[in-house]
Amino acid sequence: MTALTLSTSAAAALRADAVVVGVTKAAKGGPRVAPGAETVDAAFGGKLGSTLETLGATGAEGELTKLPAPDGVKAAVVVAVGLGDTPEEGAGFDPEALRKAAGTAARALAGAKKAAFALPAGDPADVEAVAIGALLGAYAFTAYQTDSGKGPLGEVAVVGAKPRDKSFKAAAERATAVAEEVNRARDLVNTPPNDLTPKAFAAAVQAAGKEYGLTVEVLDEKALLKGGYGGIMGVGQGSATPPRLVRVAYSHAKATRSLAFVGKGITYDSGGISLKPPGHNETMKCDMSGAAAVFAAVVAAAKLGLEVNVTGWLALAENMPGGGATRPGDVLKMYSGKTVEVLNTDAEGRLVLADALTRASEEAPDAIVDVATLTGAMVLALGDGRFGIMANDDDFRTAVHTAALAEGEDSWPMPLPQQLRKTFDSPTADIANMGVRPGGGLVAGLFLREFVGEGITWAHLDIAGPAFNEGGPSGYTPKGGTGSAVRTLVALARQTAEGDLL
Repeated sequence: MTALTLSTSAAAALRADAVVVGVTKAAKGGPRVAPGAETVDAAFGGKLGSTLETLGATGAEGELTKLPAPDGVKAAVVVAVGLGDTPEEGAGFDPEALRKAAGTAARALAGAKKAAFALPAGDPADVEAVAIGALLGAYAFTAYQTDSGKGPLGEVAVVGAKPRDKSFKAAAERATAVAEEVNRARDLVNTPPNDLTPKAFAAAVQAAGKEYGLTVEVLDEKALLKGGYGGIMGVGQGSATPPRLVRVAYSHAKATRSLAFVGKGITYDSGGISLKPPGHNETMKCDMSGAAAVFAAVVAAAKLGLEVNVTGWLALAENMPGGGATRPGDVLKMYSGKTVEVLNTDAEGRLVLADALTRASEEAPDAIVDVATLTGAMVLALGDGRFGIMANDDDFRTAVHTAALAEGEDSWPMPLPQQLRKTFDSPTADIANMGVRPGGGLVAGLFLREFVGEGITWAHLDIAGPAFNEGGPSGYTPKGGTGSAVRTLVALARQTAEGDLL
């Protein structure tokens, strides 16, 4: 991954291939040079802003302009990136604007060895925002390309930071650890499903467990069958690659609180017998994004040494229409003992999650958060760029939403209307895996709530919209797997460790 360093050098004095400066959009006049770029502006004779205006720059968010560096700047190129509106007097820059600007610049500098980032970064929080934005923006998935062209930016040097200051060093360490794990999740999501089978995914967790001192337990198809995991087995039995349930745990000797993260890990979703039509199955390798986020968050907690116990549960299966596949009308006996009539085999994510939620509840964590690319209905409700949050506790839902927004992960709190519960009653089994279509994302959340242990605080993140970006890259978000929810989960773990969440 791209390296990160902190530098006390002036922006114009640092040797690099390029120096990145910020510009803002002023109410009147042309773009304004943002703090951090003073020495670069001086090298332009104080006319960097007017030069950029002549080139058509406005300072709008996401805008990027490259120009040759003048004498007095040791970098060869100046990259001016828009930060949006100029903050009001005394106000700081929005952390998300800094993240996006840094990400835009880092992506534009693919192939460069080193870039100095002279964006506004006067305190540790701003340094962390710039650093994580740049590290995420530099991401590229090239594992399957014989000629990948330019490699990612080699090094990000954040100018104006204080490398010997503990708070600045901690900010850089957090940014590096979280960015590495978001990018790990992206790699997993982008990996073709013929390579990322449930077995291969479990092996990747085992390898990381050895590296970072995590406890890893893998239940294969024999153990799942013996243990009565009817939901996971029911989904996976139509595939030639059998399912897995993975438990990956990080523990801290001084921890007094525990969190359980549960992730949907459908490594490929054909829809099963309820087969998806063409146009709806080409990106279904991403249906394990929830499990990738959970896995990455547990590793990040370990890297950061957070004073909290975090256990991840990865419900891994491939949903295929083989000869042994579950049929619409079949009844599955879940790990909880509850029976479920399967009306649609393409509503499979809730079945594997149900077993994992029940198993996670047995360990009585202080809270459970599940993450899943669960419903198209949530995409219709909220669009591609944000995930929905449901919970059995309104205060906890608000806390999760607040944490997500602070990390730059757009999301929206959603209800669990009790009147929708009866729509998945079944005349044959205890419940069905489908209810009414209107409000389908909420119905799915209500279904999952049935399998959460009594008295356990729980939230459900439906990341079907933001998990996989089919459009072009923007800000620090690449095309393909995005690593959605990793930062939110890590923030929840950090807040729990600090006593601010539970």
